[in-house]
Amino acid sequence: MKVYAKKSFGQHFLNQPRIIQKIAQHILSFTYDNVLEIGPGKAALTSQLIDKVKNFVAIDADKDMIDYLHLIYPNQKNQLLLADVLKTRLDQYFNDSEFLMCGNFPYNISSQIVFKAIDHIEKIPILIGMFQKEMAQRIIANPGSKEYGVISAITSLCYSGKLEFDIGPSNFNPPPKVMSSILTLKRLPNPVTGDELKKVRSIIKLSFLHRRKTLRNNLKSIIQDKDLLSDSYFNQRPEEISPQEFLRLSKELIW
Repeated sequence: MKVYAKKSFGQHFLNQPRIIQKIAQHILSFTYDNVLEIGPGKAALTSQLIDKVKNFVAIDADKDMIDYLHLIYPNQKNQLLLADVLKTRLDQYFNDSEFLMCGNFPYNISSQIVFKAIDHIEKIPILIGMFQKEMAQRIIANPGSKEYGVISAITSLCYSGKLEFDIGPSNFNPPPKVMSSILTLKRLPNPVTGDELKKVRSIIKLSFLHRRKTLRNNLKSIIQDKDLLSDSYFNQRPEEISPQEFLRLSKELIW
């Protein structure tokens, strides 16, 4: 059975053994019993993980890919499942236990996968993913930089991030038009969760609604005490505000 990368799924298959092994070794270095791979494709990473992890599950939204994997691993079909990462509850796969999440993420939904992990942060202490380098840099960007934005601020209240290494287009088939990077996110000792996370997310998204406008302009619709807006603090633009400052604002401004 031949399978081909589909543009609609944002698929680019790793085909360089040295790179595949390097990524797999990094994943396995965390020694988690439970590992969930997102978008296994043609089993580049799957082949390195499925027999080395105690409880391994891979999910893919592309039925052709799952059918292909079932041919390769006929005795492990129950570990290779047809599912859309954005439409499924990720905590269902390991009896409500924690798990490491990893994968060569489709670039067109990679930011959504990060937010999905944040939604399940109680169960996902480690996320290791392949991202477009530009996106990886945005996820871990610091306040004041041009890359800093919604995903940077929200992620850094939940995870610490490290860009591990870059991977050039020639290591894929078909080759993407961009540089790729492996990014590791580690859950913070005391991440923001629950209602507190919902509140700060809403503040951050509203603050960056018009990036070039001040906090005063972006937040005036939710601030009941209009006298507050006269404070020079609200002259700042969103990229100047640290994640912890957004958290403070959410506690003060959202009742």
